[in-house]
Amino acid sequence: MSRNHHDTGYKELFSHPEFVQQLIEGFTPPELAMLMDFSTLQNHSGNYITPLFEEKFEDVVWSVQMAWEGCLQEVYVYILLEFQSSVDHTMPIRLMHYVACFYDHLRKQKSARSGQGLPPVFPVVLYNGSRRWTARQDIYEMVVPEPPDFLRPYQPHLRYYLVDEGAYTKAELHGRPSALSGIFEIEFASSRQALQAAVNRIVAIIEAAPNKHRLDRVITRWLKRHLVRMSADVNLDNVNSLVEDQSMLAENLQHWSKKDREEGRQEGLQKARLETAHKLIDRTDMDDQMIAEISGLTVEQVAQLRSEIPRNQSL
Repeated sequence: MSRNHHDTGYKELFSHPEFVQQLIEGFTPPELAMLMDFSTLQNHSGNYITPLFEEKFEDVVWSVQMAWEGCLQEVYVYILLEFQSSVDHTMPIRLMHYVACFYDHLRKQKSARSGQGLPPVFPVVLYNGSRRWTARQDIYEMVVPEPPDFLRPYQPHLRYYLVDEGAYTKAELHGRPSALSGIFEIEFASSRQALQAAVNRIVAIIEAAPNKHRLDRVITRWLKRHLVRMSADVNLDNVNSLVEDQSMLAENLQHWSKKDREEGRQEGLQKARLETAHKLIDRTDMDDQMIAEISGLTVEQVAQLRSEIPRNQSL
């Protein structure tokens, strides 16, 4: 199963503890964040090669101390970066396999011993596709028909927590004043104006952050990757800081927006010219020169259009 370069941008984001904290605090059940001591976050190597699928998958793994019932417990937050164009309905199977591989990794690294038990894992699927996520979230839900009572205890169970970026409204994202919510807003900006507004919002968040210089560098790199992925016609060579170069970026985004509008206007004009010429060819005996003068096309374009009409009677 292939992955694209978009994953790499998010993998860098989640190599920083503040983004993991923002994900947990802003987009998972609040009782979870209340139990976690985020000062104990520790990054663990990901990108495990799975012996079953023989694939390298994009994941990020962090451990964190949680306190409940008077004791401390190390929990592993397993974040799977799922950035495919379509919903993967095999996700529960994949997650079960990935978590099993991770436990096997802990065992081989002597981080967990079978006689002492395994540490708890909190699997999170972070998805940013345009279609809303519809896959089952527990592998048990894939077992159909539901088995009889005496078989149910023997069925597999593993539930992941879904963060579907596109499912959040603008108001919901603004209710989470974090850099990560700003990134989600940029991802799903519906227009150039909305993109500029989202960039302005994330710049304000960066400026208010205690570690704003490092946060600025990380998010600037991510945004430049994002705009390249969008095939944005903007000059990013001199944009090294969203905070310091905000006006330069705004000017580039405005130029991009104007160019898009002009290209759209030209496409509309060309379509109108073609429709006019088609009607004149179909309904009159005018020669190509006369039709070209009326429609605004060249004589060559009119001749090409005339040659195509017997095969395609409509535009």
